Amino acid sequence: MDISQQKIAELALFMVPFLFSLSFHEFAHGWVASKKGDNTAEMLGRLSLNPFVHADPIGTFIFPTLGFLFGWPLFGWAKPVPVNGRNLKNYRSDMFWIAAAGPLSNVLLAIVGVFGLIFFYKYGQGLSYATPLNKMFSMFVTLNLFLAVFNLIPMHPLDGGKILARFLPEKANEFLENNQMIFSYILIILAFTGGLAILAYPVTWMSRFLINIASAMVL
Repeated sequence: MDISQQKIAELALFMVPFLFSLSFHEFAHGWVASKKGDNTAEMLGRLSLNPFVHADPIGTFIFPTLGFLFGWPLFGWAKPVPVNGRNLKNYRSDMFWIAAAGPLSNVLLAIVGVFGLIFFYKYGQGLSYATPLNKMFSMFVTLNLFLAVFNLIPMHPLDGGKILARFLPEKANEFLENNQMIFSYILIILAFTGGLAILAYPVTWMSRFLINIASAMVL
């Protein structure tokens, strides 16, 4: 399959918000962990917005790039920020907030993206690069909503599994944590067989809702 210059340009527009959103997500985990008493992420240089300290070669670059260029399901990940539970005062409660920080950070970015669209609609329409800028802001909103919804799936190793752990018995959590690799394979299979397509419905609805609000606020 031939890859056009337009497709490569669209990939660049996708990768900029994608890398930043993943980095901000992981930074949020590490930042909340540091506030809860664990500085592991900071000591390992992971309390950073630099995408390359969080990047997983396959999950951050290869899978998303191939998926975008060849029309495969878009699926990717970053290296999880390490957390040492022994440094936390209340493990179950603190891990709940550390895990929740990731999806919440993406919701925050989606809202920031909406304000970026409002600014763009008001002052950027006459710019020569207005069309790609509009696409990037819109993609930024949609992408962060998808990352938030996807990571809230109540399955390890996703944040949703760790959030759910706050409310499960200890034995159930131990079983889920010990079988994280199996659940990771299940998620990959679901992604490449279209099983995660159901997430497109709430994400598309929320994205259109927020973008419509941005448009309405400048009329």
